[in-house]
Amino acid sequence: MRAVVIQTPGSYSVETVADPAPGPGEVVVEVAAVGICGTDLHIVQGEFAPTPYPIIPGHEFTGAVVALGAEVSGVREGDRVAVDPSLFCGSCHFCSIGRGNLCERWGAIGDTVDGAMAQYVKVPAANCYRLPESVDLAQGTLIEPLSCAVHGFDVLPRDLGAHYLIYGAGTMGLMMLQLARRAGAASVSVIDINTERLKVAEQLGADAVATGADALDRPQGWEIVIDCTGVVPVIEDAITRVRRGGTFQQFGVAPSDAMARISPFRIYNDEITVVGSMAVVHSFGRAVELMGKGALDADTMITHSYGLGDFGRALETFQQGTGRKIQLRPAS
Repeated sequence: MRAVVIQTPGSYSVETVADPAPGPGEVVVEVAAVGICGTDLHIVQGEFAPTPYPIIPGHEFTGAVVALGAEVSGVREGDRVAVDPSLFCGSCHFCSIGRGNLCERWGAIGDTVDGAMAQYVKVPAANCYRLPESVDLAQGTLIEPLSCAVHGFDVLPRDLGAHYLIYGAGTMGLMMLQLARRAGAASVSVIDINTERLKVAEQLGADAVATGADALDRPQGWEIVIDCTGVVPVIEDAITRVRRGGTFQQFGVAPSDAMARISPFRIYNDEITVVGSMAVVHSFGRAVELMGKGALDADTMITHSYGLGDFGRALETFQQGTGRKIQLRPAS
């Protein structure tokens, strides 16, 4: 089969590699579409610490089941599925208390083992979720990032009528915007230096948008501030915008060695809560259901698709910020 292979940080190519064969409890999925996200960029650049090389990336994907290993139940050949990429050991302390996303031997399809930027991918059958009839295969690639956003809301306060400030109007920022509105926000404001993305945020229901928080008339700050950029100067600004007693969430993925300057005194004095949100845990199934109910404007979210051979161009489009969700479609 053909696959994108990242040999070493900064070095990748499209190669012919062996087709995967399913082991016990596994299935092979013929990949219909796979999204590109910030984690993929970090993997290409060597900035995602858990990743070994070489690796086939791709963790946001859908497809059809084409082969079953032994001892597989609940999945049939021909099923249209979205796949939770999470690989938890199931036996460490964190897995035992239901915090598999903090697993001591954490792994993920496309991040630590070969992923879906290929014609076929081998996955645990238990990680497969049938797509609702209302969700096509291309739209279904949004389920994995949506499941991350759902987990993000799991660790935020359940405060109806809160005012939200979201940094970043890329895919994740726009998802958090749409979920915040469904979660009972009094207002949602969005910051991005890309004015075209801000137009999309307005289209999707943002109450206010700006290229910097100083342009927004809220000197008292926001109850909930979410960083969806992973950019250190943005993070340093964002945490200063939290209202006294409010919550700052680090949702965006920064380089693993990045450091930010914050005021410990203000966190103490203003009783600021700081929370992280790492990947997916107990949220993929809910994301499937939300997607089936039209929680996201999928047509607005997905803007570009490329074949495997155009991975470099797709990555460049992603880096330029000229689109929103960018996909590879291996069959094209």
